[in-house]
Amino acid sequence: MKKVIFFEVQGGSDKGQDGHRKDTMPMVEALQQKGYPAEVVFFDVTQMDAIYDYVKHNAVAYVSRINPGNMVGEAQYFGMLRALCEDGIIGLPHPDAMTGYGAKDALVKLTDTSLVPSDTYAYYTMSEFFYQFPKALALNERVLKQNRGSTGEGIWRVQLMEPLPVGATEASLTTKVKCTEAKDNHVEYWKLGEFMLFCEQYIIGDGGMLVDMPFLPRIKEGEIRLLLLRDTPINVVHKKPAAAADAFSATLFSGAQYRYDPPILWEGLITDFLAQLPHVKDKLGGFDLPLLWTADFILRDAPDGSDDYVLGEMNCSCVGFTSELSLAPRVADEIIACITEKQQIKA
Repeated sequence: MKKVIFFEVQGGSDKGQDGHRKDTMPMVEALQQKGYPAEVVFFDVTQMDAIYDYVKHNAVAYVSRINPGNMVGEAQYFGMLRALCEDGIIGLPHPDAMTGYGAKDALVKLTDTSLVPSDTYAYYTMSEFFYQFPKALALNERVLKQNRGSTGEGIWRVQLMEPLPVGATEASLTTKVKCTEAKDNHVEYWKLGEFMLFCEQYIIGDGGMLVDMPFLPRIKEGEIRLLLLRDTPINVVHKKPAAAADAFSATLFSGAQYRYDPPILWEGLITDFLAQLPHVKDKLGGFDLPLLWTADFILRDAPDGSDDYVLGEMNCSCVGFTSELSLAPRVADEIIACITEKQQIKA
């Protein structure tokens, strides 16, 4: 029987004393206990050809457990995964699904759904940014999100310091703005044009871009993160920002409080999201849903006064469950189910 290969890299802050992510070996061991051979292979860009050849001939599927922030040779790694999928190895997930679901501009592709506000934009060049952002800011407070980074770095809430003149349809570049970064909720004051030039660092370079969304005040009530195993929510994390007046970040680093809920407590949100998953899947490339992924939501008021949920971000590059390692056997069962389904299709 061919193996399930778990890809990791050496080093990084997400590793335990054994050199592995804390949730990797529990999955490997759970598969082995169920009769499926499994092992970890450490990706090294200098050994990529040998790794590719080994996995191609010995694996039935791979599970990617690499945080992109810890990796040297990300483009080469994704290229190798793509080649393995073309060779018939089952990708959990496919590399294009990782980029499709994980990139911030996935939100812009979903503005025709009820999940994402229609005034959500992506800026890939400074000219696009300077054309649209002052217009958007004239209508409401905004949140800018860089494509790279983590723990709230490069995510800014932007507010006008004073109302614009009556009839103004865009903010001038000399308009004073208050900018709060989600990393630690610290506040900076800028002229709009100078702040936008500061944001050039997020747009330039490979994969650079900014996503621009309306700020949702009910973030103070908390962000709701669904942890999904393909199309099944298995956990809900309610992340409430710190109580400080300017705090809007839902990261632990910024002082947010986390609460873990069973999915049944968020039945309305889950039912609505699952109903739209086929459309989401189609809009993001038609790939199989990631094995383990998250979707983050923020409450807003619907026109009829009821609660509505806005999708703020998705992640599937290396979603962890280190605080609930008891989930490992369930993840192993889902890996086996994925393999069985693919083999039945081939047959």
